[in-house]
Amino acid sequence: MSQCRICNQTTHQVIHFGKMPIANGFLRELDEKEFLFDMSVAFCPQCFMVQLEETVKPEMMFNDNYQFVSSTSNAMAIHFEGIAQEIAGKVADKQDPFIVELGCNDGIMLKHIAAKGIHHLGIEPSSNVAAMARKNKVEVTEKFFNAATAQEIVQEHGQADVLCGSNVFCHIEDINSVFEGASILLKDDGVLFFEDPYLLDIVQKSSFDQIYDEHVYYYSGLSVQALAQRHGLQLVDMVHQDVHGGSMRYYIQKGSDKNISQNVNDGIAAEKEWQLHQTEGYEAFKTKVDQICKDLKQTLKDIKQQKNRIVAYGATSKSTTLLNYAQIGPDLIEYICDTTPNKINKYTPGTHIPIKSYDAFLADDARNTLLLAWNHKKEIFAKEKSYREKGGKFITYFPEVVVE
Repeated sequence: MSQCRICNQTTHQVIHFGKMPIANGFLRELDEKEFLFDMSVAFCPQCFMVQLEETVKPEMMFNDNYQFVSSTSNAMAIHFEGIAQEIAGKVADKQDPFIVELGCNDGIMLKHIAAKGIHHLGIEPSSNVAAMARKNKVEVTEKFFNAATAQEIVQEHGQADVLCGSNVFCHIEDINSVFEGASILLKDDGVLFFEDPYLLDIVQKSSFDQIYDEHVYYYSGLSVQALAQRHGLQLVDMVHQDVHGGSMRYYIQKGSDKNISQNVNDGIAAEKEWQLHQTEGYEAFKTKVDQICKDLKQTLKDIKQQKNRIVAYGATSKSTTLLNYAQIGPDLIEYICDTTPNKINKYTPGTHIPIKSYDAFLADDARNTLLLAWNHKKEIFAKEKSYREKGGKFITYFPEVVVE
């Protein structure tokens, strides 16, 4: 048992994955020493937060060697442009509005705000992607966000009309300090909104690969509502997003007298139907996860026994959990193709599968491809229409193993 990081109550373990490497810790050489940590997830019955029991120091994950670059996906580029348009609409009637984004990455969203001449600031602790954001004309500060950082921003820029973050709030262990900082940074009529992988989607699909070192928290409307209330804030809306295998965007404002959207009431009601407010809702999760791993590994073995080759598509962070927990390595997967330049010619964390360029995949004749970037399935299937028409098969695994 462990204590909840939000409210200090005793938590209940949901699943234990054993020793795991850094999800984005791709190796240059096979003999590199890898850092391992004990990865398990627990549920707090007091504030409903699902969270990692043991965490990794942020500096080990978010540094000048950070591997994830948002702009490598066309679908995500479109998604973030949509966020920028929404923000621009929210502040259209404001005089000299100020926008702050946590974890701005390479500026995929804020570059659109910058192009409109709107006062903005990106908070990005990883210096390599922060440099990319600056090339996109985005103003960036290389810091971790907390209450102290919020005070500094207010002193230099004033309070913000919008504070937002996409796939970043789940990364921040001291989330209480972030919400305290939001209370400091936001104007009285300002809005905080963030989106992260949605706990209900993870439970329904058994998509356990969303669980890895960077994701400290797995949010639901229930947990966000409780967290906001701790800091004098209120969850006023929640809107489901199809990205990253199912995400939720939460809208939060100061005070407790705001109008609450029916989306919040409906969303929390659905979460309670799945018992996400009590330990019983998580009892079957491990059983489903273990069955998926067993079925996937057996499917891959069957394909190999038929003298067929298997490659994989997308050297994702999340695939580190899948490959290590299911014990799938280079004996089953010949290589993984990826378009991210700083991943090519490296090896996957823990399992040491070679990573090759996307061009290598195009030039290959492998007829079986494990789709590790399964959350971009629609985009990838459209892109690889020719591959599938020539007899190529993709292997997916949530909520069950399918070869299609």
